Amino acid sequence: MKQIQEAVNFIKSYNYTSPKIGIILGTGLGGLLEKCQVELSIPYKDIPHFPEATVESHQGQLIFAQIENKSVVIMQGRFHYYEGYDAKEITFPVRVLKELGIGNLLISNASGALNTDYKKGDLVIVNDHINLLFDNPLRGKNIDEHGPRFTDMSEPYDPKLRDLLWKCSKKIESTFHTGVYAAWQGPSLETRAEYRMLKIIGADLVGMSTVPEVIVANHMSLPCAVVSVLTDECDPDQLKPVSIEEIIATARNAEPHLTQLFTMLIAEL
Repeated sequence: MKQIQEAVNFIKSYNYTSPKIGIILGTGLGGLLEKCQVELSIPYKDIPHFPEATVESHQGQLIFAQIENKSVVIMQGRFHYYEGYDAKEITFPVRVLKELGIGNLLISNASGALNTDYKKGDLVIVNDHINLLFDNPLRGKNIDEHGPRFTDMSEPYDPKLRDLLWKCSKKIESTFHTGVYAAWQGPSLETRAEYRMLKIIGADLVGMSTVPEVIVANHMSLPCAVVSVLTDECDPDQLKPVSIEEIIATARNAEPHLTQLFTMLIAEL
């Protein structure tokens, strides 16, 4: 809590409108910033105890802005287990955002499609997850000020936010699904056998982020929603090599639909 408060106090030394909504932008999904009226940008490296983004496609700055006349704080760039951070470090910024006053958390990511009904470029409103990072941000001494020792995860993705996302999606010319997200350690992509395993255990899509942040949001009773952009198709029987450049390009092509969805949702909140 001391480190969290030091980060919060540093951020509060700047002038900005207190945010009500927090947003975490995933790989290749920065187009939402074009819809913002930016008030303030703070590089992560300047914020006490904040990790630094090491992935080239993640800019690494905290942005305070207005979207649809709502005050938001945007994480332009997130942290991943494969960068060498543990789950506590990955989720430190989420705890800071809650202390800054946000009441809802919106998360985006780029994922691979395991469900063969899903296609590259589709969007998925996540309804559940499987944690295969084998790390939990709540492990260790509990932060009693934020939540209980044993956090209920029966409904990790807020039903009201999911319903609003579905309502908004009906007005967007894109294909939407709902499904289960599996968090993979990375940074290597999965093998054919691993894709088969993931499908067997019930995953519809797979990525390398998001789950730690969702766990901490639930610990703090912070309603959250996640939308994934599908960047590749992971059918083990028809698997083709894919590069990170292709993944980022596909995410950017689908990104306008995600921006439209989040903008409409924010207007409803």
